[in-house]
Amino acid sequence: MGQTILVTGGAGFIGSNLVRYILEHRPDDRVINLDGLTYAGNLESLAEFVDEPRHEFVHCDINDGAKLDEIMPKADVVLHLAAESHVDRSIHDPSLFLNTNIIGTQCMLDSAKRHNIKRFVYVSTDEVYGELPLDDKSQLFTESTPLAPNSPYAVSKTGGDMLARAYHHTYGMNIGITRCSNNFGPYQFPEKVIPLFVNNLIEGKKVPLYGDGRNIRDWLHVLDHCEAICRVLDDGKPGEAYNIGGNNERSNLELTKMLIDLCGRDETFIEHVPDRLGHDMRYAIDATKIRDELGWEPTRSAWPQALEETVQWYKDNLEWSDHVRTGEYRRFMDQNYTNQG
Repeated sequence: MGQTILVTGGAGFIGSNLVRYILEHRPDDRVINLDGLTYAGNLESLAEFVDEPRHEFVHCDINDGAKLDEIMPKADVVLHLAAESHVDRSIHDPSLFLNTNIIGTQCMLDSAKRHNIKRFVYVSTDEVYGELPLDDKSQLFTESTPLAPNSPYAVSKTGGDMLARAYHHTYGMNIGITRCSNNFGPYQFPEKVIPLFVNNLIEGKKVPLYGDGRNIRDWLHVLDHCEAICRVLDDGKPGEAYNIGGNNERSNLELTKMLIDLCGRDETFIEHVPDRLGHDMRYAIDATKIRDELGWEPTRSAWPQALEETVQWYKDNLEWSDHVRTGEYRRFMDQNYTNQG
C-alpha cells in the first residue's frame, strides 16, 4: 500500500534526485516536495514532473512551524534533507547554518511529533565524524566512531543528527539517521567541486585546487544514496544510524586529473589555491552495517564509468548549468509553481 512521503530540500541536489527516484521506482507512493528555494534550490531539476499528480511542491521554510503544521498532517513519513550544505559558506557565515540545520531540524521534529508521523529519517553526513589520517587506510568511519565535527557546517549537521537521536530516546519517535559520504551525479549545484571543475574546463578556465590536493574523499553516486535512504526508511531499526558510502576513495588531486582528462585539457589548467581553513584530510565510510542489516550496497558509484557518465551529463546539460548560475531557473519557478504555496 502506498504512502505519502514528505521530502524536505526536494529542490536541491540530493533532494531532487531522491524525489525523482521515488516517483520512478516507488509507483504506489506520492511525494510532497517541501523546499525554501534558497540559492541552491532549483525546481528546473524536476521539470518533467511539473504535471505529475503524485508530486506536490510546497514552498516553505523549515523554520516556519505554523506552515509545517499545515503540511505535516498530509504526510505519512518524512525524509529530512533540507540543509545549508557548503563548507566554505559555513566558514564565512556559521549563523545561517546553525539556524537552518539545527533550529530548522528542531522545527521539523516538533511538527512531526505533534502530528504522529510514522517514521522520520534525518539525512546527515560523514563530516560529523571529523577526519581520518592519510597514512592509515585501515581506519574507517563506523557508526560507533565518536562524533568530532571540525567545520561550522559539520557542527550544524551534528546538532541536527543528535537532535534526531534525542527525539527518539526522549519522545519515542520512530527516527532513522543516515550518514553519507561525498555525493556526485546530475543536478548538483555548480559551486561543488565536480560541476564547478567541469564547467570551468569546458569554458577554458583553470580549476582551483585547494592546497596540494592530497585530501581524500569517498565518492558515492547520488542514486546509490537515494536507494539507501529509501532502504533505511523502509527497514531501518528505530533510533539507529546507518553509514552510506561508495567504497570509492580518491584524493582531490586524483579527481582533478580525471576531470581534466575527461574534458580534454591538460594539467596546466590546475591552479593551486590556499587551502580551506581547517580542511579535513580524509573521509572514509565503513558501510558494513547497512549491507548486513538492510542488504544495501552501492551499484552505481564505481569509477571511471560513473564519473565519465556524470561528466557527460554536465556536458549535455550546459543550459541547465547556465540557468542555475545566472538565476534563470527562477523564471521556471514563476511560470510553473506560482499557485503552489
